[in-house]
Amino acid sequence: MKILVANLGSTSFKYRLFDMTTERQLARGGVERIGSPMSPCTIEIGSYKGAMEMQVPHHGVAVRACVEQLTDPTNGCIQSAADISAIGFKAVHGGKLQGVFRIDQQVLDAMEQVNSVAPAHNPPYLAAMRQLAATVPDIPLVAAFETDFHRTIPMARQYYALPKAWSDALPIRKWGFHGASHRFIATRSAEILGRSDARVISLHLGGSSSLCAIASGRSVATTMGMSPQTGLPQNNRVGDLDPFCLPMIMEHTGLSLADVLKKLSTEAGLLGISGGVSGDIRDLEQAADAGHADAQLALDVYVAEIRRQLGGMLVALGGADALVFTGGIGENGQRIRTAVCAGLSELGIELDAERNQSARGESRLESPGSRVQIWIIPTNEELIVARQTLGALKG
Repeated sequence: MKILVANLGSTSFKYRLFDMTTERQLARGGVERIGSPMSPCTIEIGSYKGAMEMQVPHHGVAVRACVEQLTDPTNGCIQSAADISAIGFKAVHGGKLQGVFRIDQQVLDAMEQVNSVAPAHNPPYLAAMRQLAATVPDIPLVAAFETDFHRTIPMARQYYALPKAWSDALPIRKWGFHGASHRFIATRSAEILGRSDARVISLHLGGSSSLCAIASGRSVATTMGMSPQTGLPQNNRVGDLDPFCLPMIMEHTGLSLADVLKKLSTEAGLLGISGGVSGDIRDLEQAADAGHADAQLALDVYVAEIRRQLGGMLVALGGADALVFTGGIGENGQRIRTAVCAGLSELGIELDAERNQSARGESRLESPGSRVQIWIIPTNEELIVARQTLGALKG
């Protein structure tokens, strides 16, 4: 059984194809700049790498292009579109609808209800899902919501201190996100540690970042809340913010609430703190090394918030057996890892500088005296979604 996993942006379609009999990745590829006069299309199948440009007006055409590449008589890896058992989506927010679902009108309605709190994610997914349902009607579509992994978080850590009637009527909770990544870390860390009851803190650090406290393979706390805009400062999204800042910002700028919220989700975060230098850690580190004070401030705020939230995860678990760094920054940012772990020996966390400097891929980083293991584990969200999609097909 072969599952195609889709990762969508407003103008992009990235995919991986898995053979679920062995969980082997058969192919990966994508289409960029959808809607432009010409869109770059790439594919990798084994050692073969292909690239071309074509007109791709919407995501439905992107999928057709993907299928044509996968079924190419010379370099393809499947015979026809009928070989694809389902398309699984790493869907972000379904409000009160948490889990893995065959996509139908109920799923689309639930996603549409929370468009305003996931403006960068839900609208493009909704558009693509509708286009694909019309374009490839014979292939089942499955939504695996990122919030699903966090359903095991105790209610005391899910509720905001709102009037009860509001919480009952509206899908307002600390839902949490990056569920596929944290679920993969829960699974892989249990294998590495050789125990299913481990206390693990997963640090998914990238363009979008969150921490998750995992006990016996289950999420018990996470840093993101109602929307992907919350928690740690993101590359261009604000992170946690006192809501009483909003009237002051509106009065100062003359912007409407909608315009302020848009800026908080596109021009804030590390990009905003640095004064527009960049939302990319690599650029900020380079600028900070050149003496740019605001770039250094952005890095300092990011690390300070990670460390603050790390303390909360340690309390939620009553200690930790392992810290796991994942995501683009978590896997590659040795300076960020150093800063996050600095001065935590009293908590049993000691990073080995040499291991940290030379680490590549899945690696162990703690010093011999550390009570807590420290790991880099590259995440595989697409494999998790493929597994969830297969489960949905089997009912």
